Amino acid sequence: MAKRKNGRDIHGILLLDKRLGVSSNRALQEVKHLFNANKAGHTGSLDPLASGLLPICFGEATKVSGFMLDDDKRYQVVVRLGVVTDTGDAEGQVIKTRPVPSLSDDEILACLENFVGDIEQVPPMYSALKINGKKLYELARQGKSVERKARPITIYKINLLNRQEALLTLDVWCSKGTYIRTLAEDIGERLGCGGTVIELRRLAAGRFVIDEAKTIEQLQAMSENEQLNCLIPVDKPIDSIPAVDLSEEQANSIKQGQNLTLKNSLEGPVRMYTGRQFLGLGEMLMDGKLAPKKIFNMSPS
Repeated sequence: MAKRKNGRDIHGILLLDKRLGVSSNRALQEVKHLFNANKAGHTGSLDPLASGLLPICFGEATKVSGFMLDDDKRYQVVVRLGVVTDTGDAEGQVIKTRPVPSLSDDEILACLENFVGDIEQVPPMYSALKINGKKLYELARQGKSVERKARPITIYKINLLNRQEALLTLDVWCSKGTYIRTLAEDIGERLGCGGTVIELRRLAAGRFVIDEAKTIEQLQAMSENEQLNCLIPVDKPIDSIPAVDLSEEQANSIKQGQNLTLKNSLEGPVRMYTGRQFLGLGEMLMDGKLAPKKIFNMSPS
């Protein structure tokens, strides 16, 4: 028996400006309900303390969410020096306070330079990372701590935007898998006083930027057509992958899972189209054959 759908078939990507104080899942459910969509997921969660860019994928766009999870990110973060919490941010319990040494701007900038480039970072206990099937934050809430292996990340750039007493406002460009809370703690330790995040806002994820995002309040004030016009096409996040155009006959074969022989010099992943219709992702093999890998079904239900 087919599973009954609870909403509309909507396909596309919405850039949400998540507000403070709500989880990424709650923000997702609010938008899903607003659009009356039967399928939706977000790409890369933000803590309740954090605001900013949260891409939400509707329908077949969930099939490209993996590409978006791998995107580089940009954050603006305010770090309070001299305070260490159990979560690495202002939501946690203060476990240590230390005096903040007298530091010149040059000393702070020199410290930040130590974190630019390819570095290793130990994931925090308060994170969704799983070890032996258990999420770390679940263990942390039970008062448990387990050994975590350092993981390679890349910090492309850290700019010091503002400095006010014990507060540092930083602009951070980083790779996927970067924990800004851990970065703040490590910067604080290197400065000799510890540190914790008190404000965090995601400004960019891959090619998408916060200026393109809508708040839930803005979306609620729109008509249905205006809401749908906010959606970004499903194939936008992968438009750097080469494209191949197929005839209707070839497209039907691909939809049935059949390989095609094409005359082109491409090798590797490709986007497949028939006319302007996006069909999905395939792979050009060394023998000149096109193999379907991920077919997208965006026809009306």
